[in-house]
Formats: sequence, structure tokens, C-alpha cells
Amino acid sequence: MGNIEQYYSNYDEWGRLLRHRIEFEMTKRMLDRFIPEGASVLDVGGGPGRYSIYLAQKGHDVTLVDLCEKLVEQAAKNSKEAGVVLKGCIQGNVLELSKLLPGKKYDAVLCMGPMYHLLEENQRKEAINQCMGLLKKGGVLIVSFISAYAPIIDCLKAYPQDISRLKSRLLRYLEDGRHYSTVGEGFTDAYFFNPADIERFMSQFKLETLRIIAVEGLGALVEEKLMQLPEEDFQHWLDVFEAISSNPEVWGSCEHLLYIGRKEDL
Repeated sequence: MGNIEQYYSNYDEWGRLLRHRIEFEMTKRMLDRFIPEGASVLDVGGGPGRYSIYLAQKGHDVTLVDLCEKLVEQAAKNSKEAGVVLKGCIQGNVLELSKLLPGKKYDAVLCMGPMYHLLEENQRKEAINQCMGLLKKGGVLIVSFISAYAPIIDCLKAYPQDISRLKSRLLRYLEDGRHYSTVGEGFTDAYFFNPADIERFMSQFKLETLRIIAVEGLGALVEEKLMQLPEEDFQHWLDVFEAISSNPEVWGSCEHLLYIGRKEDL
């Protein structure tokens, strides 16, 4: 078992999106806006099935793929408990999608997780090529990235007293986003994208860029406080974050970014 699979086998990924509701709610808004009704959807890196189950509840035909066998088992269990059917829950690597799903084509492909952990440029490019190979012409590709500013935000929120030890590493992520896991220091091997590089990277593929958004936006640093608000006020803040999310000046304020593109009909 590799570092990444081992990490997620022992991490509560199902509960994470309840603890980070801004990310969850903003992403669902984008899924609702850009995935057509009754779509066939491939959720690559779908983990325990939060988004797959949500989409199945909305009437989409969803297949989930994840690297971690334990999370795939959880997705199957969670979907059954939610009373929805996923067309498939498959354990596999994003770099081998064409072998896992030969001949398949989908109206929408989600790649919301794999880009977090591919340390080399050629791996990241191949992951998108694999997703593109399973996407219909005119289909929608949705890709999530962890921002290179996310470790700085996380340090500010959780352990600001450690800045003298972490300063050089935090600043290095803005130049080279590769993070190698260290025993006792939490996150597994990861790649943090400088937000300014996302459009350049995605321009390599035959995609019409529809939107790039800062997922948490200015709410990243005060998320816990916002989640204590009445639901109506929380939703009003989501409206604000969505309204400003496509402004590049906001991209450095968040922990996750979302790219939405349409495969060119060539």
C-alpha cells in the first residue's frame, strides 16, 4: 500500500466535508450549474462518495473511481445507506482510467482529488489526458486543486506558533508545490498549485475554459465562525463568495480552486 492510499485508509474523508462546509456547498453549486440534467458522470478520486451520492440523488448516472480500496468500499456502503445506486464503485488509479473503463464515455468527468497528489508534471498531464479520453465531445471536465497558499492559511488557523520552523517551507510551496510526507506531520505526499499556474496548465488540453473559482474564497480563515451562523446567513455568505470567486485577486485567499471546462467539439 502506497503512502497516499495508506493515509486515506486512516483518514475521515467522509466527515471532512461536513467540517469544511464552504468547500462542500460551493462545489455542489458548481456541479449543479455546469452538469446537465440526467448526465452520465465519472467521479475520479470520489473517495467515500460525498459528491457521487449527491449527484445520484439529483438524478445523474454516476460511476466512482478511487485509488483507496477502503474508500471505495465506504462509497458502496454509504450509497446504499443513502438509498441511491451508483453504477460502479471501482478501485483504480487515475493514470489507468482507459484500462479500467475501456470504451466508456461520460457527459461529465470530475477529477476532484487526484491532482492533489501527483508530484510530477508529466503525471498531472497524463491524469487530465486520461479524463479527457473518457469525456464526450462537448462534455464538462471539473478539476480541483489545492492552492499553494493553503499551507499558509492552515498554519495561520491551526499552529501560527510554528512559523519560525515552517516559514521557508511555506514560501517554497509558492515556487515548487511538491510536499513530501514526514512521519508525525499529517498530510501525505501532495502537490500544491500556485493559482496563477492553473490556466496555463489546463490550456494544454482541448478545453474551453468556463470558469476558475476560489472555492472557500475570503471565508477560508473564518470558516468555523461562519459555520456557527444561522443557515440563512451562512448561505448569504456563500452568495458573496460565489460572486467574487472568479476574480484572480481572490484566488490566493483560498485553500482549494476549481477549474471547469468544456471539451472542444472538434
